[in-house]
Amino acid sequence: MKKTVLKVAYGMSLAILLAGAATAQGRACGPRDAVVERLASKYGESRQSMGLGANNAVMEVFASSETGTWTITVTMPDGMMCLVASGQAYEALAEALRKGNDA
Repeated sequence: MKKTVLKVAYGMSLAILLAGAATAQGRACGPRDAVVERLASKYGESRQSMGLGANNAVMEVFASSETGTWTITVTMPDGMMCLVASGQAYEALAEALRKGNDA
């Protein structure tokens, strides 16, 4: 179940990253520093992981181990950060990679 939740979250993030310039349209966006501060002060979230997507967009996962809340964001090269998804029951996993098609 945990693995499925992570796959869905990362799949959604990838779809948003592939959208490129359309990411900021109709989303909650703002300057990266302001959004990161808000996630920290209001939800106690800090960056847990990140990756580089299409058009040099940076996808980041912020989460709080205390409250279990999480937020996926995308930051465009111009410094605007948009909220992509958020939820509850975040768990950090340290799983070994499987050999074969399940990885």
